[in-house]
Amino acid sequence: MAELNSAPAKAGGKSKRTRIPVRVDLTAMVDLAFLLITFFMLTTTLQKQEAMAIAMPDKTNDVINDSFTPANRTMTICLGKNNQVLWYMGMADAPLSNPEIVNYGKNSLREAILNKRNQIKAQTGKDLIVLVKPSTHSIYDNLVSTLDELNISKVDRYAIVDISPKDVDLLKKYKAY
Repeated sequence: MAELNSAPAKAGGKSKRTRIPVRVDLTAMVDLAFLLITFFMLTTTLQKQEAMAIAMPDKTNDVINDSFTPANRTMTICLGKNNQVLWYMGMADAPLSNPEIVNYGKNSLREAILNKRNQIKAQTGKDLIVLVKPSTHSIYDNLVSTLDELNISKVDRYAIVDISPKDVDLLKKYKAY
C-alpha cells in the first residue's frame, strides 16, 4: 500500500491546536499508472516493418534465354555456404572475368558491385545487370543481405534465378558449395 504522510509539526512554538497528520492513500493512483503504462505498451508499435518491392522472373518459360542479357554488362552472383559469395562478369558458359570469392564484411560484395557498376556506367553509359543465384547450401539471410547490398548500391536491374550446374561446379571449385 502506498501512502503519503506529512511530517509532524515541530514543537518550537506555542500552539493550542494539535494538528492531525494528513494521510493520503496512493494505491489507486499507482494502479492507474500501471494500467496506463500497460495500455500504451500494448497499443504502440515501435517500428513499422518495411518491405522491399521485388519483381520475380516469369515462370512460363522453363529456360531463361541468355541472349536477352548482354554478357558485358551482366554480373552473376552465386550464393554459397558459410556466407561466401562467388561473383563474376558474364555468364557461366564463358565468364568474362575470373570468378572471385567475397564475404559480406571486409573485401565485401558491396565494393565489388559498386566498382563494376561505375565501370560499366563509364564504359557503356548503361546500367549494370545482376543475376543472383542462390545455391542449396546458402541461407535465406544471404539472399536478403545480397538484395540489401543491391539496394544500397542503387542497382535497379537484377533478377533472382535458379543456379545452373556450371555455377555449382564453380562454387565447388572455390570450396564454397
